[in-house]
Amino acid sequence: MQRWMCKGKIHRATVTEARLDYVGSITIDTLLMRQANIQPYEMVQITSLRNATRWKTYAIPAPEGSGKICLNGPPAHLFAPGDIVIILSMGMYNEEELASLKPSVVFVDGANQVTSVEHHDLVILRQDAELEA
Repeated sequence: MQRWMCKGKIHRATVTEARLDYVGSITIDTLLMRQANIQPYEMVQITSLRNATRWKTYAIPAPEGSGKICLNGPPAHLFAPGDIVIILSMGMYNEEELASLKPSVVFVDGANQVTSVEHHDLVILRQDAELEA
C-alpha cells in the first residue's frame, strides 16, 4: 500500500511577492527548500492563514538567504504580500519507506529566515494493535 505523507513543511512563511504576469509556480528561498526537503519543480501545497485558500503548484528556487516567497501566475489573485502561509511538501511512501521517513518542519521569522528546524521520527501505528480503553 502507498500512503500520501507530509515530508516537509515551512511554517508561517510571509509572502513577499505575488506576480500575476508569470507562467505559474511559487518561488521559494533555496535554503528554505533545502531545509523542508523540497526539490526544484516538486509539487507543493500552499495554504493561507488569512483566508484558508489552498493552492498546489511547483516550487522554483530563489537565491539562498533572500527570504523570497513569491506566488506566480494565477495564485497571485489569491495570495498577497504580507500573507502568512504554510507550505507543505508531500510524497507517496510504501510501508517499508515509512520506517525511514523523518518529516521536517522549518520555522521562520517575519523575514523568512530560518529560526529552527525540527526533524520528526515517524511513529508507525500498527493496524493490528488492540485499542486500550
